[in-house]
Amino acid sequence: MNLTSQSLFSKVSGLAMLGLLSTSTAFAASPGGGGDLKSDDIVGISFWIISMALVAATAFFFLETQRVTPKWKTSLTVSGLVTMIAATHYFYMRDVWVATGNTPTVFRYIDWLITVPLLMVEFYLILSAITKVPGGVFWRLMIGTIVMLVGGYLGEAGYMNAMVAFIIGMAGWAFILWEIFLGEAGKINANSAPPAVQSAFSVMRWIVVVGWAIYPIGYFLGYLTGASPEKSMVMLNVVYNFADVVNKIAFGVIIWIAATSESDKALSSSKA
Repeated sequence: MNLTSQSLFSKVSGLAMLGLLSTSTAFAASPGGGGDLKSDDIVGISFWIISMALVAATAFFFLETQRVTPKWKTSLTVSGLVTMIAATHYFYMRDVWVATGNTPTVFRYIDWLITVPLLMVEFYLILSAITKVPGGVFWRLMIGTIVMLVGGYLGEAGYMNAMVAFIIGMAGWAFILWEIFLGEAGKINANSAPPAVQSAFSVMRWIVVVGWAIYPIGYFLGYLTGASPEKSMVMLNVVYNFADVVNKIAFGVIIWIAATSESDKALSSSKA
């Protein structure tokens, strides 16, 4: 990257972070922002912790794009976009919870509707960084993601029987798992990717297995146990918040490890 493009990228990244931080400050200070966060409000505290973690991750991913080779910059930038979008929504969700004690379902699903497809795009992007990938891989990941999210939202918003919606959401998740393990994406990774990319791809898909399993657990605890509404909302939001910390930040960190490893190797080869 030449000096001009590097300077331009630094300015864009700085403006993005400034906008995010300014927005978060405005939400926190707004008169309708929900009053004080109480020390025994476990859910509110969890919203605050993940908000700060996502802001820190955003700054880190954007800055680290300067360290990697050009073919990895898009993947790392998308990681930063995921955490930036999520952080913005978490400031909103925190205020909704502190002000009303209600689950911010609409804000959460707006966040997921943007960030989860971006996370799925990461599988496509890291493979595209090392070989030509058919467009079908991209679209199958998108279809699975939309089915999973729409099913979950219809159940949580009360537009569909909670159990039926749960099954639809699980079917979308299963389709994603099939694609990244046994489908074309998994085969391209096994046959064409170098060791660092294969390792990253493997960890990322296990995050989708283990990390994403936290979401249906939260859904089950929130809607299918028969617990009181108050207990259900607490369990639902704490589990969802924990899942977002693990999945959105960890996903980006795995991509960062692969990107820096491959970039360092390329730099060493060019010096040899």
